[in-house]
Formats: sequence, structure tokens, C-alpha cells
Amino acid sequence: MADTAETTPTGGLTPHIQIGDNRAAEAIDFYRAAFGATERHRQLAEDGRRLMHAHVVINGASLMLHDEFPEYVGPADVGPAGGSGLTLHLQVDDTDVWFGRAVAAGARAAMPPADMFWGDRYAQVVDPFGYRWSIGGPMQGEAR
Repeated sequence: MADTAETTPTGGLTPHIQIGDNRAAEAIDFYRAAFGATERHRQLAEDGRRLMHAHVVINGASLMLHDEFPEYVGPADVGPAGGSGLTLHLQVDDTDVWFGRAVAAGARAAMPPADMFWGDRYAQVVDPFGYRWSIGGPMQGEAR
């Protein structure tokens, strides 16, 4: 049995996303390269090939993810994994660095870094699995 410190989410709200095409393990590798994720736990399904549950920590916050399990889809489950109206936000120390790392790892640049009226330097990327990530941090020249 895993140590609960490894499997318990950090923070008060933890996104749990589904990754299509049995690519959850690939998503973990991408999140590690793009956002510095650390893997806390991984549980394979009984079929030994799909991830039933994974827990990573990105920038101090938990993200849960799993492969698709169409055999368990109910009437309330509508639409494909990724590409929904969901945006995952990262508040970081340097928007340009985080944005550049994500793009270098394979994310599509959706909005290049720019200073915004609310006081953040802000950008957006779309990961290879269809999820949009917003990245915000101090504007250039501000104390970090």
C-alpha cells in the first residue's frame, strides 16, 4: 500500500483529468518536461496497460490524471478528453521561462507572453492532450 503522503492531494482543489488514446503515461512525461512535474503515485488498471490513477505535483499543486475507460462511461459523461472549456492555470515566478519550457516540450503556443491589465505577465499553451494551460506571473521588471 502506498504512503498516504504520496497519494494525498496538495491544496484544497485538485483537478482530475482524463487523457485520451491511452496516453496518460505520456502526459506525465510531458508535464514533467513542460512544467517540472514530480510524480507521486501511479496505479495501473487490471489490464496492466492503462493508468487507472496517477498523481503528479506541479508548482506545489496536485494534478490527478487517468486514461480513458469507455467501459465505465455513464450517461453524465459527455464529450472527449481534453479540448473542453477547462483551463488549468499556473501562477509562476517567470511566465516567459515556463511558457518557453512548455513549448519546447511540445505544447502549442496559444497566446504568447504579454503584460496584462490586471498586473500579470500572462500566456497560454495547449498541451498535446488537448488541455489549455494559462501561465501567469509578475510582469517583467517587477520583484519576484
